[in-house]
Amino acid sequence: MKLSERQVLEQCDDVTLKQLRQWVQSGWIVPAQGESGFSFDDVDVARIRLVCELRRDMNVNDDAVPIILALLDQLYGLRRELRTIATALSKQPDEVRQQLRQSLFSHIGQQH
Repeated sequence: MKLSERQVLEQCDDVTLKQLRQWVQSGWIVPAQGESGFSFDDVDVARIRLVCELRRDMNVNDDAVPIILALLDQLYGLRRELRTIATALSKQPDEVRQQLRQSLFSHIGQQH
């Protein structure tokens, strides 16, 4: 579902219009741009709530917020990639999966 700025502010009552626009301008939130203004989806709203929690509950300052968001974006990106790899591996024959498992465990054992 797409939400307007007004609808987002109704859902996220600790955010002002000025803050929301600053966060968009800073790239913390990247909504779609429509003819009538910004259009926010569920991911945008979740990210807005996360920024609110970071700033309010964890006392994270504005300089640290983009660093935390970038790290979280990397983490979620890696999780998506791992899911893709796991799906591809699950479709391989047992012999291939067993060889990969042995190779992985021998590599891990060499590191310790």
